[in-house]
Formats: sequence, C-alpha cells, structure tokens
Amino acid sequence: MTTGAYIFGCESGALSLDERHFFKEADPWGFILFARNLETPDQIRALTQDLRDSVGRNAPILIDQEGGRVQRLRAPEWREWLPALDHVERDPSVAVRSMHLRYQLIASELIALGIDCNCAPNVDIATPDTHAVLRNRCYGTDVNTVVEIARTVADAHLAMGVLPVMKHIPGHGRANMDSHLELPVVDASAETLHETDFAAFAALADLPMGMSAHIVYSAFGETGPATTSKAMIDLIRTEIGFDGLLMTDDLSMNALAGSVSERTRASLSAGNDLILHCNGERDQMEAVVSEAGPLTAKAQNRAEKALAMRKSPDAVDIQQIESELNALMKQ
Repeated sequence: MTTGAYIFGCESGALSLDERHFFKEADPWGFILFARNLETPDQIRALTQDLRDSVGRNAPILIDQEGGRVQRLRAPEWREWLPALDHVERDPSVAVRSMHLRYQLIASELIALGIDCNCAPNVDIATPDTHAVLRNRCYGTDVNTVVEIARTVADAHLAMGVLPVMKHIPGHGRANMDSHLELPVVDASAETLHETDFAAFAALADLPMGMSAHIVYSAFGETGPATTSKAMIDLIRTEIGFDGLLMTDDLSMNALAGSVSERTRASLSAGNDLILHCNGERDQMEAVVSEAGPLTAKAQNRAEKALAMRKSPDAVDIQQIESELNALMKQ
C-alpha cells in the first residue's frame, strides 16, 4: 500500500478529532513525537495507538531519544543519560560495550510505549569546530571510533525491535553553525570529506534509514544544502552507497530557504524519499501533502525493506543490562 511521502508531528498529547480526520486523508508514512506529545507512559501508549488507528495500519512512529540534551523522554518516568560524547569519553576502553547496553535500555523504553523508530545513531564526526548544538551528541573524533560505536548503537536498536535512523548524512560534524537557525557551509576539501565524514556513513550504508544534512559542502560547487541538492543526494546514493530509506532533516529548520512547498518540492526533486515535518502546524502539513504526494515506487520499495526489519524485541534481562552498564561506567 502506497502512503504519503512524509512523516508528520502532532500538536499535543492527544489527537483532536480534526487531526484524526486530517491524518486519515493525508495518510503519512509515519509520525514523529516531541516533548509536547509526551506526558505519561499510558498517555503515550494511547497516543501511539491513536496515530496508527488514524491511518489504519502499523505506521512507524519516530522519536529523537539520543540521551543527553536531545532526549524527549525524561526523568522521573524514564532514564536520564549523559550526552553521547561524554559517555564515550568516560572510559573509551569500554565505550563500545557500554553504548550497546545504553541503547538496549533506550530502545526497550521506546518499544514499551509503541515507538519503533529512533533517530540514532549519530554518525557525524566531532571536530574542534563542531557547533555546540551537535558536538557532544557525536560518538568520537575519528572515523573508526564513530563507525564502531554507531554500528553497535544500530545493532542494539534492531535487537530490541526499534529501527535506527542514522544521521546526518553525508556528515554534519564540520558545521560550525546551528542548522536549526542558519545554513552551515563546510569548506573542507572533497578528498578530506571522502576520507572522514563520508567514509563513516559509507561503512554504515547497509542501515535501513537515514536522515539528510542541511549543510552546504563547497568542495562540490554551488549545490545548496545537501537536503535539496540532487548532486549531493546522488553522492549519498552512489559514492557513499546508501540505498536505504532517506528522509530529510526537519523541513521547518531555518537552514532551508523558501516556503514549505518550495522546500518539499526541492527535497523530493533532489532524491529524498520522505519529507520530515515535525512542528504539527496544519497549514504547513497541508502544503507538504499538496506538494509531495505519495511515495515513489523506489521509495516504496525502500520503505518496505526498512519496515521488514522490525521484529519482536529480544528477550533480555533489563536489570542485568542496567547492572552491567552501571559497573562499566564506574570503572
């Protein structure tokens, strides 16, 4: 069944009758939740079920639950976490194992709420110039470390029944601006990018889903942001080798120019499979629906392959995982 080529947010912790009708007609491929939607476990479970009921299928439901500053579910109901880079640097010798355990716990919390996609791992490589909005969300400062940890983070999600979305392809780590507010321009050479930022994503190109970067890479000419650049999406597909389901970063971020309709058109024309629109504002979502239409045949095939990787969570001992993680972090 072909759905709309977009993922939408909703306004609050419960769907209004009007939202139910809109989602039924628009039929988004999936939904994404933010802090404004999250109150209690029972309320979230009811919301995720209502979202799926509105489209009449087991639609994927996404969240950004990295841990640390980007963490939509918070204490006291859910575990709090260090920012990822702080976690890794606590003891690099056990970082791969401890990050695997960390994301088993995160994914177990998500799947219990009916949330089955997490916008992680971050495959961006931290540099001294990485903007503070991203730097401590990265897993390391070199390709090998980032790849090894990102792989175990993805594996932990998949084992617990949650689909990972790697971000921000082809690499956000060299940006020294916040793409929520303005458009970053990366001036590194093509050779440097291929050896570092792009290489990290190439090593994880088999993952089911990815999220684009609202970044300009000047080494490739006047392409504009990767999200709306056919040249850069082609590079993601060919040189990086990612053939999974590719969604934009949030279309309402200020790094992108033009109206929502123009951003939608440019993003899909560039080769993205899905528009990610997060703020739940009806007029903007209607513009996305009008411009985007349904998934293309290629996007539909990628979406089916991604969703086929959803599985029942592994039977694990959560208390034992937590005990092992606590022991590792206290070394």
